[in-house]
Amino acid sequence: MTDRTSLLRPSALALAALLVAGPTPAQTSRAAAPAPAAAAAPAARTADYIVALVNSEPVTNSEIRRRAQRVAQQLAQRGGPQPTRDQLLAEVLELLITERAQMQYATEVGIRVSENEIDEAERAVAAQNQLSRDEFRRRLVRDAGTDVAQFRADLRRELTLQRLQEREVINKVTVSEADIDNHLRDQRPANNPDALELNLGHVLVAVPEGASETQVQTLKAKADEAARRVRAGEDFAVVAREMSDAPERSRGGTFGMRPASRLPELFVNGVKDLPVGGVAGPLRSPAGFHVLKVVEKRTAGVDATVTQTRARHILLRPSAQLSQAQAIERLNAYRQQIQSGQARFEDLAREHSADGSAPGGGDLGWASPGQFVPEFEQAMDSLKPGELSAPLVSRFGVHLIRVDERRQQALSQRDQREAVRNIVREKKANEALELWARDIRARAYVEIREEPQL
Repeated sequence: MTDRTSLLRPSALALAALLVAGPTPAQTSRAAAPAPAAAAAPAARTADYIVALVNSEPVTNSEIRRRAQRVAQQLAQRGGPQPTRDQLLAEVLELLITERAQMQYATEVGIRVSENEIDEAERAVAAQNQLSRDEFRRRLVRDAGTDVAQFRADLRRELTLQRLQEREVINKVTVSEADIDNHLRDQRPANNPDALELNLGHVLVAVPEGASETQVQTLKAKADEAARRVRAGEDFAVVAREMSDAPERSRGGTFGMRPASRLPELFVNGVKDLPVGGVAGPLRSPAGFHVLKVVEKRTAGVDATVTQTRARHILLRPSAQLSQAQAIERLNAYRQQIQSGQARFEDLAREHSADGSAPGGGDLGWASPGQFVPEFEQAMDSLKPGELSAPLVSRFGVHLIRVDERRQQALSQRDQREAVRNIVREKKANEALELWARDIRARAYVEIREEPQL
């Protein structure tokens, strides 16, 4: 790893977290009114059909069905409240509309992912599962029910969206020393208990840009009704799924526990004096009306200690003479030599690693959270002291990692500022990504033709 500076974690790149609220009347033209709710699902149609057009590009029912099945499996694995069939279909439709609009924009600005890059990504996924490419493809079909062509199309989409979001938003995020000072000042409980950590339930009733006063009042009445139901003790997850336009409605409307610094100021000010179970709102923002419930609440001081990891790695950089697949194969061979006692990690690192740490046997020194790029750090954190990773592909190349030690360490003032820089960067990036995604979605002309079916 040549870059040990703090870099943005790509959690804000997960597209589900970037979904904008459901389509507003100003954004969506419906050619057919939705069917009234019914107890039983409508009779299944055997032929595929177009559900929506996004700037004249179709979104088909087969796409929605395939993605909905995948999302349902992921939600079932996580546990907790599950969306109804209709809610799942509506949310997946919006997901595909949002993706389609961003992919079209990527084409406009000239972002391309080559077949060779997809090949390398596929080999990387296989290597991280400790499988050959051929075995990975067989298991993909056998265990996941996904054909190779569809998997590669998914890889192309994810790589394209990641590059687009990095180019348009993430790479433009800057954190000044004043930003760090402001965050540290706000962390002091005497000024603003931003040592506060909250898990909020959230219902958003979206208000479209340029809405008339009549529309605004109608939507406020809907938000008032949501607040009334929550205050009356109704299950918040039920209310969120029925009435919210926010992406987290599929998780029962909750954000999960997070520092107050990662929540909008409007939300924090609205709930900071409420007990657990308290309800705030409707609160007005440019996005619409918000109803908030305090699900969990705790106060924590600024954490001045972290778990540090001391690790070594061998880095091979793909080139015209060394493909990514060859680098993975070579590191697998090194791994076997080390495990069998035929070679020492330190000696292989000195001889073969392309990183600046090679003269020290690949030693990266003591590292705090956020010091390495996310894909490297996640693999490192999953290892126990003494364990070797499988070959890992990162933006720098292909790595073999060994964790040597871990310790609890008090942070220096400089380290604390770097940790705060990571927090502020992630917060600013998430906010910028959300605004950008909303803008891309709002500029797309969307026509809903028919209701999707499973």
